[in-house]
Amino acid sequence: MEDDLSRRLNRPLAIGTATIDRRLVLAPMTFLGHIAFRELLAGYGGYGLLFSEMCSAKRIPHEWRHGSAYFCWREAERQHLVMQIFGAEPASMATAARIIEDNGLFGVDLNFGCSVATICKQQSGAALLKTPDHAVRIVEAVRQAVKIPLFVKFRTGWKDDPAIPVDLAKRFAAAGADALTFHPRVAPDRRARPPRWDYIRQVKAAVAIPVFGNGDVFDAADCLRMLQTTGCDGVAIGRMAIARPWLLAQMSGMLTPGAEIYREAAMRLLDLMQQHFDPRRALRRYKKFALYYSANFTFAHSFYTRINNAPDLKTLKNVLEQFFNREPQTILRPNMNFFI
Repeated sequence: MEDDLSRRLNRPLAIGTATIDRRLVLAPMTFLGHIAFRELLAGYGGYGLLFSEMCSAKRIPHEWRHGSAYFCWREAERQHLVMQIFGAEPASMATAARIIEDNGLFGVDLNFGCSVATICKQQSGAALLKTPDHAVRIVEAVRQAVKIPLFVKFRTGWKDDPAIPVDLAKRFAAAGADALTFHPRVAPDRRARPPRWDYIRQVKAAVAIPVFGNGDVFDAADCLRMLQTTGCDGVAIGRMAIARPWLLAQMSGMLTPGAEIYREAAMRLLDLMQQHFDPRRALRRYKKFALYYSANFTFAHSFYTRINNAPDLKTLKNVLEQFFNREPQTILRPNMNFFI
């Protein structure tokens, strides 16, 4: 299985006028896929692309790369980074995309999938799937503004009907999208029900551009099964990459993790957080990471509770050291109760 999976993943894929070396990518995740985490994951390798956190298109013209917690990147990742933006206005989305292109980043990703209320109330994210004509106008405006690869990440829609994402995919491709990342769940459903992978198959069959499948890929067997059953061109790994930052390298056949990797990754990310963020933001974001990372251990709830109760980074580091000094027992498949 491992050889078949790595063979499928370690192949070039053309996206617009560019090409990536591997077909496994880090999915965009707000408060999780930030610059510090991307540096941690990049150290293991195995990815074709990294996607940023969701950035407000309206704010990007006023952001300073070295002062923003969202619109920022390392030089080493510039050519592999896709910046995800959200917004409701074609003009502001196009302006943000031009800035992304001017900074030499690999591509731009339009968020049509976030179903969090604060985003949908702005008529952004998944709310745009209710007005497909307007969503298409945004894709067209961004396509006219930039030449770099243009991605669209979207969900099934607001009803559980495969005809909806198939139609959306066709329209996004016709409007100029170079690739799609499709999460086959309805927008109001965060993760209460399993994603309908067959919808990925139907979307892929409907368009000629690359399609990345996304949703409930927890291990190598899941990844291979998604590729085999849906025909998707690549796989976008989200929260499972947070739980195991080395997973993309492991799936790509570049790394066989040992028991020590759990401690090393946890401590390394804490160091990176302190390098990239002020103490308050570092503490807050580490706690968000810890929710998923804790799912790897048999005593997950007590471990996470101690991290979540830490008042400062010094206390947090002590919690980590005490926990790993006891050589905690890991579990084969993370506790899905943590994957909220």
